[in-house]
Amino acid sequence: MSQTWWLEACRPVDQVACDQALARQQQLTKPAGSLGRLEQIAVRLAGLQGQLKPRLDQVHIAIFAGDHGVVAEGISAYPQAVTGQMLQNFVNGGAAISVLARQLNAQLEVVDLGTIDPHLDLPGVRHLQVGPGTANFAQAPAMTWEQGLQALQGGRDSALRAAASGAQLFIGGEMGIGNTTAASALACALLGCPASELSGPGTGLNADGVRHKAAVIERALTLHADLPADPVQRLFCFGGFEMAALVGAYLGCAQAGITVLVDGFICTVAALVAVRINPGCRDWLLFGHCGAEPGHRRLLAELDAEPVLALGLRLGEGSGAALAVPVLRLACDLHGQMATFAEAAVADRPA
Repeated sequence: MSQTWWLEACRPVDQVACDQALARQQQLTKPAGSLGRLEQIAVRLAGLQGQLKPRLDQVHIAIFAGDHGVVAEGISAYPQAVTGQMLQNFVNGGAAISVLARQLNAQLEVVDLGTIDPHLDLPGVRHLQVGPGTANFAQAPAMTWEQGLQALQGGRDSALRAAASGAQLFIGGEMGIGNTTAASALACALLGCPASELSGPGTGLNADGVRHKAAVIERALTLHADLPADPVQRLFCFGGFEMAALVGAYLGCAQAGITVLVDGFICTVAALVAVRINPGCRDWLLFGHCGAEPGHRRLLAELDAEPVLALGLRLGEGSGAALAVPVLRLACDLHGQMATFAEAAVADRPA
């Protein structure tokens, strides 16, 4: 296995299939362009799947979890114990993403990269034990190089499992108390913008809490001001184990030829890292929704991404992306099952 597998080429998009799908759209019994972005989605998926009529029957959802040392700075409204408790809720079927996965008939896996309880052993959870959460990045880099590599590989392994199962769509979700702070810090480091622009309430901070969060991030950005611009090093300095896993999963999917549907703010930060590391993966990323976290729109604009939904969500877990799956499936159904003008014996518009 390559020491820098994340730099390996991503699978190319099938332009012939794109062109054929676009031609089919022009033949369906509707005015050209009348289904708006649904037409664009179907054509995009045709190119990614390399077939005229794409399908999204097999969906793989992976929830990556990890704890964050920066919680010691008082930046979260919830205690860290919630991370481990939510892992149990995921596999017990009681979380939002658990409900959505059942409704979508999607495969759901839960991967614990490293919580504060190193002895956590939950049936149905993959415990990778990269470490007992990250270090406090306001005092030191969040993870060592070795830990970062393990977390990246953990995400890549999930993508490979998805490929082996025949998945046509991959959704990554995240869980980790304090991870909006880590994601905001990482985004600021990548975009060169002040923390006040990207810091939001996360799981429910008030205005004073948001200001404190931004101050902690600014302090950390100053501490690590000499950090190289390399996106991998910035990920390991500010990010969480679960974010590194998301990056690894996105890159692994792009290399394996699996379409990714990106979730909310934290997942979009991971997507930005993945694109900065290997720009070829951008073709494989679709974006499920625009969430309520204030930095999300900025990140979507940076990635030139147009999300499917905008419902004011800020839950995480992959929930916003999961909610967008029915729209993508219907786009495929319309594209594949509508009659052409010739098939329906309907007069086409005049040339």
